[in-house]
Parts: sequence; C-alpha cells; structure tokens
Amino acid sequence: MKRDFLRLGDFSSDEHRALFHRARELKAKRRLGEAVRTLEGRSLLLLFEKASTRTRISFEAAIGQLGGNAITLPTADSQIARGETLEDTARVASRYVDAIMFRTHGDDRLRAFARAATVPVINGLSDGGHPVQVLADLFTMAEKLGEVEGKTVAFVGDCASNMALSFCEAAPIFGFDLRLAAPKGYRPPTAALGRARVTSDPEEAVAGADVVITDVFVSMGQEKEAASRMKALAGYQVNEQLLGKAHGNAIVLHCLPAHRGEEITAGVIDGPHSAIFDEAENRLHVQKALLEHLILRR
Repeated sequence: MKRDFLRLGDFSSDEHRALFHRARELKAKRRLGEAVRTLEGRSLLLLFEKASTRTRISFEAAIGQLGGNAITLPTADSQIARGETLEDTARVASRYVDAIMFRTHGDDRLRAFARAATVPVINGLSDGGHPVQVLADLFTMAEKLGEVEGKTVAFVGDCASNMALSFCEAAPIFGFDLRLAAPKGYRPPTAALGRARVTSDPEEAVAGADVVITDVFVSMGQEKEAASRMKALAGYQVNEQLLGKAHGNAIVLHCLPAHRGEEITAGVIDGPHSAIFDEAENRLHVQKALLEHLILRR
C-alpha cells in the first residue's frame, strides 16, 4: 500500500529517526563525492500551485542525485487551469511517475489529490503546514545541538503560519518544548497548539531558548494585508538584542526567503548563531531520504 507524507504525524517517531539516520548517510556520501543511484529509472512529478525556489531546486536535485528524474509542472501550465479536476490529474499522473510532490493552497485540495493518487504524495507546502521544511529544520537542530528531544524552541512572529503550525505538530512527536511569541490574531487555533505555550512577549519566549525561529511577516497570497501585518508584527523582529536573551549556544533558523530588516536582521542571518544556510542545504538530504522511504517502501 502506498504511503503519503502530508503531515509530520503520517510517520512514527521511529520512522522519523530512521529518516534522519539515512539523511546523515546521504549527506556524508555527497560530501565524499560518492554516487548513490537507489532511484535509478524512477520519476517524480513536482506540481506547483505556488511559486518556489528551494522546494523546486531541492526536490529536482534530490531525485536527480539518486539516479531518477523530475518533471516540474506549474498548474497554470496544465489542464487544471482549463478545468480538469485535481482527482483526474492525480489518477493520470500516477500512471506516469513513482511519486508526486504537490505545493498547493488549501489542505482540502492536498487531501483530495492524495486520495485519488495511487503513488505517494508529498506535501510541498500547504496552508496548514510545511512538513518537509520542518523535517529539515529538526534535522539541522539535531546536527547542531546533538539532539532535538528536551530542547527549547522559540518561534517568533506570525505563529498562525504554516511553519508555526507544523512546529506545533512536531513538538509532541520529537519531544521538544515550544514557545510561540505573537500578537493576538497571529496565533494558531487552540486545537492546533498541542503542548506549545503562547505569549505576547518575544523576550519571554526567547529567554534561554536553544533555537530561535522566525518566518516572513507577509506570506504568499497575503500581499493585500501587508501594511496591517507589518504594523501588528513590528515588535517581533529577530534581531541581535532579542537573540541576546537566548541560550549562549542557540541557533537561529529561517525557512527562507528572508526579508532582511523586517522579520530578521541581516546581522542575525549572517551572524555566528545562524544555521539558516545549513538548514536550506539540509532540505536536499532529508528529501532524498524521504523519497527513498516512500518510493522504495523501506
């Protein structure tokens, strides 16, 4: 039976540990220049309803470096734009490829597509979460800090974002403490909070934290709200002063793209605590392990 990866909870804790173990192996082999061809002859469809840089490049590189090939299709260039249903697209594409990554808007669209597909479907970002990115973030945390369990993570800014929602889901699975700093109106629904604690004070959230995370204040599709969002979130910038409240060995993560001078300063992005570009690289390695797991059913 095919497996999908639509949310972090689709995999058990043991499966996540195995993914990270394999990602470390694949990263080491890449550094040594060793070829890995486990997905020779396999194809991956990348279906985009939203723009992408890192997701597109990292998935194309991942399948290619494992010996397979990627087919990238923006929905605007497909028959979906002319009225073909998601379900019919999923059924047909499943006859051609071995897995599908779908970046979309509503999670209802993602679930409908996955139900119709007969090959594994990966959530490449939806309104309700960004699980492949958060996997890379957690892998980076483990690399830099030794382990994830027991660590304190502070997410500052728009905590109703898909990134924050995926971190809320991740906290009980991976065993870390999550603090959210956001004004009212920019917080997850109560049902999604899980074990996360919420405050309006970013300094309270960041105090002693091992990891400090932020994301853009204005996400794709929110451009009309830009002025009101920037005003509401102005006090939630991750800057050098705020980072000074964190643990001395804390790392900073941002899924990118970053708007320097808005949600985070250039000094923090380029500073000694930043693991942001390692985090971006780790998308490649974690997604290689994910593709192997889903396609080869390991």
